[in-house]
Amino acid sequence: MSDSPPKVAKLRRIARPLRLSEEVYGDLQRRIARGGLRPGDRLPTEKALGDSFGVSRAVVREAIARLKADGLIESRQGSGAFVVEAPKTINLRLWQGDGPELRELRDIFELRAMVEGAVAELAARRRDRNDLRAMTEHLQAMDDAMAGNSDGTEADDNFHIAMAKATHNAYVSHLVEFLGRHFSDSRKLSWQGTRGKLNYPREAQREHRALFEAISSGDAEAARLRALDHLRGTAGRFGIELAVDLDRNSFPQPKP
Repeated sequence: MSDSPPKVAKLRRIARPLRLSEEVYGDLQRRIARGGLRPGDRLPTEKALGDSFGVSRAVVREAIARLKADGLIESRQGSGAFVVEAPKTINLRLWQGDGPELRELRDIFELRAMVEGAVAELAARRRDRNDLRAMTEHLQAMDDAMAGNSDGTEADDNFHIAMAKATHNAYVSHLVEFLGRHFSDSRKLSWQGTRGKLNYPREAQREHRALFEAISSGDAEAARLRALDHLRGTAGRFGIELAVDLDRNSFPQPKP
């Protein structure tokens, strides 16, 4: 069997299995959009929602966190979660349905490259021992996922969030955590082949380790480049070529 990249140009969408939390999120989001849950309505408790959906409270909690990140609900101290009167943030849904259009996916990878390259650069300058320990743990979790032929997307997400926390800028950390839940859908593509086909996760993990080594050694420029290498590699494995002008070293800089 050939391990060459799939010919994505012939596909309109890339199917991906949904997490339980995504299914709960999607159901609640649709209820809000259709008026089943109106502005000012109080959501049932986590336990009640878990019983209703047949999932754990942790799954419900993750779905609620995503609704809060989208600005659709808010928590009130001692009262619970309520549908907001008007969305307080931009609802950044990177795609709808089973998967992204190819043009959307290319744009998502380009956005990731711009964000994660800058984050990696700053993390290399500011990381401390605790940051490196956290990133190491998430790298090990991805190794364990590959060894067990399981989905390592969550550990992948957590690695990138830990990298953002290593910048020691609370706003950068919050932004990446918010965007990371959306970027997770593009990361999940690398883990779709874990059952019987580990080429993609292994290649992505080599890129993660190269990125980690650059951050660990404090080489900011190398960290930025390794982050771009990782994004180019991930996109390339699905037949998507990212623009060369994402790298500021690709073109001569204008003279002052």
